[in-house]
Amino acid sequence: MPLTPLDIHNKEFTRGLRGYDQDEVNDFLDQVIKDFEIVIREKKELKRQVENLQEQLGHFTNIEETLNKSILIAQQTAEEIKGNATKESTLIVREAEKNADRIINEALEKSRRIEIEVEELKKQGKVFRTRLKMLVEAQLELVDNKDWDQLLKIDDLEDEVEESE
Repeated sequence: MPLTPLDIHNKEFTRGLRGYDQDEVNDFLDQVIKDFEIVIREKKELKRQVENLQEQLGHFTNIEETLNKSILIAQQTAEEIKGNATKESTLIVREAEKNADRIINEALEKSRRIEIEVEELKKQGKVFRTRLKMLVEAQLELVDNKDWDQLLKIDDLEDEVEESE
C-alpha cells in the first residue's frame, strides 16, 4: 500500500545516541509532505484527464464509425442519383429535340406575321404623315391669308379711335 502524506507526517523515528537533528528531519519531512501532496493531486488530475480523454476517444470513435457508414451510404446514394439523372437527362434531351423543331417553326411563322404587321404599320405611318403634312400646310395657308392683315388693320384703327377719344 502506497504512503500517504498523513503516513509521512505521523512517522516517528527512534532516537539513537547520536541520531539526526530532529528539527532538520521534521523540516525535511514537511517539505516531502508538501511535495507528495502536490504529486498526489497532479496524479488525480491526470487520472481524471485520462478518463475524460478516453471517454472523448470513445465518443469520437463512435462518431468516426457513424461517419464512415454515412459516407458509404452517401456514395451509394450518389451513384443511384447519378444513374437516375443520366436516364432522366437522356429523356429530357429527346423531348427537347422534339419540341425544338416545333418551337422553331412557330417562331418562324410568328416572325413572318410580325414582319407583315410592321410593313402595314409603315404604310399607315406614311399615310398619316402625308395627311398631317397636308393638314399643317392648309393651316399655314389660312394663317398666311391676307384676310388676317385686314383684320389686324381694323383692330389697329379701333385702338386709334379709342385713344383719340
